[in-house]
Amino acid sequence: MPTRVYCCCSALRPRYKRLVDNIFPEDPKDGLVKADMEKLTFYAVSAPEKLDRIGSYLAERLSRDVVRHRSGYVLIAMEALDQLLMACHSQSIKPFVESFLHMVAKLLESGEPKLQVLGTNSFVKFANIEEDTPSYHRRYDFFVSRFSAMCHSCHTDPETRTEIRIAGIRGIQGVVRKTVNDELRATIWEPQHMDKIVPSLLFNMQKTEEVDSRIGPPPSPSATDKEENPAVLAENCFRELLGRATFGNMNNAVRPVFAHLDHHKLWDPNEFAVHCFKIIMYSIQAQYSHHVIQEILGHLDARKKDSPRVRAGIIQVLLEAVAIAAKGSIGPTVLEVFNTLLKHLRLSVEFEANDLQGGSSGSANFNTSSKDNDEKIVQNAIIQTIGFFGSNLPDYQRSEIMMFIMGKVPVFGTSTHTLDISQLGDLGTRRIQIMLLRSLLMVTSGYKAKTIVTALPGSFLDPLLSPSLMEDYELRQLVLEVMHNLMDRHDNRAKLRGIRIIPDVADLKIKREKICRQDTSFMKKNGQQLYRHIYLGCKEEDNVQKNYELLYTSLALITIELANEEVVIDLIRLAIALQDSAIINEDNLPMFHRCGIMALVAAYLNFVSQMIAVPAFCQHVSKVIEIRTMEAPYFLPEHIFRDKCMLPKSLEKHDKNVYFLTNKIAESLGGSGYNVERLSVPYVPQVTDEDRLSRRKSIVDTVSIQVDILPNSIPSDDVVSNTEEITFEALKKAIDTSGMEEQEKEKRRLVIEKFQKAPFEEIAAQCESKANLLHDRLAQILELTIRQPSVSVGSAFTDSTNCGSKQNSRKSPKSKLEFAACW
Repeated sequence: MPTRVYCCCSALRPRYKRLVDNIFPEDPKDGLVKADMEKLTFYAVSAPEKLDRIGSYLAERLSRDVVRHRSGYVLIAMEALDQLLMACHSQSIKPFVESFLHMVAKLLESGEPKLQVLGTNSFVKFANIEEDTPSYHRRYDFFVSRFSAMCHSCHTDPETRTEIRIAGIRGIQGVVRKTVNDELRATIWEPQHMDKIVPSLLFNMQKTEEVDSRIGPPPSPSATDKEENPAVLAENCFRELLGRATFGNMNNAVRPVFAHLDHHKLWDPNEFAVHCFKIIMYSIQAQYSHHVIQEILGHLDARKKDSPRVRAGIIQVLLEAVAIAAKGSIGPTVLEVFNTLLKHLRLSVEFEANDLQGGSSGSANFNTSSKDNDEKIVQNAIIQTIGFFGSNLPDYQRSEIMMFIMGKVPVFGTSTHTLDISQLGDLGTRRIQIMLLRSLLMVTSGYKAKTIVTALPGSFLDPLLSPSLMEDYELRQLVLEVMHNLMDRHDNRAKLRGIRIIPDVADLKIKREKICRQDTSFMKKNGQQLYRHIYLGCKEEDNVQKNYELLYTSLALITIELANEEVVIDLIRLAIALQDSAIINEDNLPMFHRCGIMALVAAYLNFVSQMIAVPAFCQHVSKVIEIRTMEAPYFLPEHIFRDKCMLPKSLEKHDKNVYFLTNKIAESLGGSGYNVERLSVPYVPQVTDEDRLSRRKSIVDTVSIQVDILPNSIPSDDVVSNTEEITFEALKKAIDTSGMEEQEKEKRRLVIEKFQKAPFEEIAAQCESKANLLHDRLAQILELTIRQPSVSVGSAFTDSTNCGSKQNSRKSPKSKLEFAACW
């Protein structure tokens, strides 16, 4: 049998192979043979079923050239592949693409930087081609891993290293563009891919220059920077990635950012972290902002045991995110943000308290002090975030947040608050009170309500005023400042800053409107509560100048925003009562505080007299101030609060002309149509449970004030007759009387001294016996009035008193005042 001969002549080779071989010149430096390339392209378009074979053959030649390091032929092969991809778009291109991607993978696996860059450039061209039908089986896992590795290139040559990193970033960008547009092919958003892509981009972004976090969105890079700077190119790719994120895959793109910042310890300092999250917040769709905020809150919870500076860095990032999100859609995370921040505020205070308790001498004290300062940084960052977030909320949400924060403020002796303070102790509880009130102050800043009822509802006013009776002067200052934020609806507070005698109030250009019906109703319901807290706040022993300034501002704002004729009379009564308390000094206040109260009264009466513009009233106030300037300058705020003036040894020796007189004020106001009958009734604050819950030192004194009747500063010459008949009208006049005998003054002094010095058991026993006696007398009065309806209340009381005196060996009251005290 004859032997079969195989011919190796090129004419017997398949046409597609001959066409492919012809595009390669003898010398690779000559480049691609363009004429033969046109023939190959025409053949591929005419016979698309041959594309897979063409691709396989090109891949075979390229693999052989890569192994043999024939870079020239590799370049020619990739150029031919690129041209074929651009020219052919039929359905038969799918197998050809597989060959193409196989060749690109071969280039990326090689150790030659030029070949890696070549393969990346080809892949980017392919990524920009829109295919007619998606290929669901195609995966890009290898390319994600390889491009991410190129982003971390550590080549010894800086230029080559930069070139490889830029190629890696551009490759990632190509993968993103090729995959994110098709929802059925969204494998790129899987965590295993995001955990490689996002850190690779952030690694290259770290060298970018930081911008001020308050200016606005980070500037977009220019076209030239994108091609030359890996940091700018990575940032642009990061923006593009986030901009394509949807509701379902947003979290997968954000979580690797936290891992990168944790791993590289970029929370302290946190400039890069702030920059990253500004890019995130400005790149994502606005309706997804709350997802990012939730992720930051969750990470803050996860890192709650880290160093204070790390926690502060996370909170500052949250502040930046909130500042951007507050302008758009925040969603359901409002209360979650505040609840998490307040929880971490409590934790920070707890850590601070534990450090203070666990501190020792030597270097430990230094470390404790350093931690204490770091915790204050955390607390300030939390307060700043709460305030900024709250101030950007709409009014209805801000009201809810105010109530939410107020419900967290712990008050001694109550369990109404919802914050766990079991581990804080007294010092830590005071600290958390101050922090929460500072947060509330930030939230209420700039809040403008149309009516005071909206700003200060009863459910908010009552818990707000509770800390105003506490011993800590800083707490009382914060409460007053919160009230000023809510009361000052016309921005007058800045004009009233500082306690002083204003020569002409008209120069301040106070803005005010007519009092509406809702505000009038509010004062009828809550006015006495406000007066009481101002009155008791003036009599605190630890008051400093700022306390008196804020109390003066409170009186002035009430006058501007809420005062009608009735409220003006009540405020003047309050001012006279404060003057009387400073003169009588039942609370044993230091002389500075007594003079401070006198100065506050002078500044306020000067203000209110000019506000209501009653000439006679203004004349009386001006005359008293003029006399004080010459004879008692320590009764004026300009001297007692600003000058080191000599304080008097007592106030009893002063002439009555240095005091504001009730009868003169009543006479001046009565002539202008004011109802001045109530001016003759001394202002007496009533004791409530708040006094017992606030740990005030003057609780006993307040109780004695409630039992007895306050006098005016200038005793009247009228003396109540001991033989006067006790009737209902007489009792009413007795309560309204403005005079008091020396015997009654001495009696009050003894009562106060007894409550201050006597043992508690003795006081309790005496109060119980008096209560039993009063109960018996009331029962007797009721029995007499039922049996004999014609008997008056006064005579019934006299009969019952006589009866009681026989049984209890007690004498009946000799005067109206004795009866009032017993009653």
